[in-house]
Amino acid sequence: MESFEGIIEFVAVAERKGFSAAAKQLGCSTSHISRQVARLEERVGCVLLARSTRQVNLTENGALYYQHAKDLLIGLQQANEQVSLQQVTLDGVLRVSSAGGFAEHAVAPALMQFALAHPELTVDMDFNSRMVNFVEDDVDFVIRYGELADSSLIARKLIERPMMAVATRDYLSQFGEPSHPSELKKHSCVISNNDVWKFSENGKLENIKVKGRWRSNNANAVLAACEQGLGIGYMPKSTFSASVEAGRLQPILQPYWGDGASSWIVYQNKRFMPLRVRMAIDYLVQYFTDWEDKAL
Repeated sequence: MESFEGIIEFVAVAERKGFSAAAKQLGCSTSHISRQVARLEERVGCVLLARSTRQVNLTENGALYYQHAKDLLIGLQQANEQVSLQQVTLDGVLRVSSAGGFAEHAVAPALMQFALAHPELTVDMDFNSRMVNFVEDDVDFVIRYGELADSSLIARKLIERPMMAVATRDYLSQFGEPSHPSELKKHSCVISNNDVWKFSENGKLENIKVKGRWRSNNANAVLAACEQGLGIGYMPKSTFSASVEAGRLQPILQPYWGDGASSWIVYQNKRFMPLRVRMAIDYLVQYFTDWEDKAL
């Protein structure tokens, strides 16, 4: 382990361009810095710093060694911070506004695990789709789906939400199965937030305006209406996957399914953020890394 000695001192000298400045930064004597760097150079077998009366510069070998040493110190710092964060006791109330089946069936369980890891923390999760005023509503962050309007808020993507079109076998037997999205104009569709559905054909986007007898901004209500045979539904596939697997719904128009939109975590752009909020946001972003929009 002695081979690690002198690395911190060497990096400080390289960045401060001098032994005195490095000593001041590290809070030690110049002679200590000089000894540690000299021992490091002896161990690696080459000169790392070109010394002169005016300044200290990196040699060619020193520049290469500095890059690796700097990466090593950054990794060590991050490891120390991560361990320290694990020891932090989070308290207070984390207030979250959310909407949609993804928030209900995926984000909520993730935040439950976060709450279990921090027994002093209280989570207040409000399910609604209205516009949130972060100050008046006292909300820390929101979970939203779809395109977001430009604003001063920060939005971090959680997952992509590929689409799926479905209907019951009884509906398809009675009204026929469409072979192309353009045929949806002749069908009754179960509509969620948008009556213009986006499909993909040969890499090109095709917008189809639909109509139907049932409309709701609640994914569970859309799912139930589709299962009752009120028409064709088109939403993120996680909404329908369980019903498809159980045989209650049948996928249709699969070659034309669109990529869909994304689910986002949105919060204020402010300089000081409570640790519980910052850690919860980072936790969710990490939690949904490589997460697939599967059956919920």
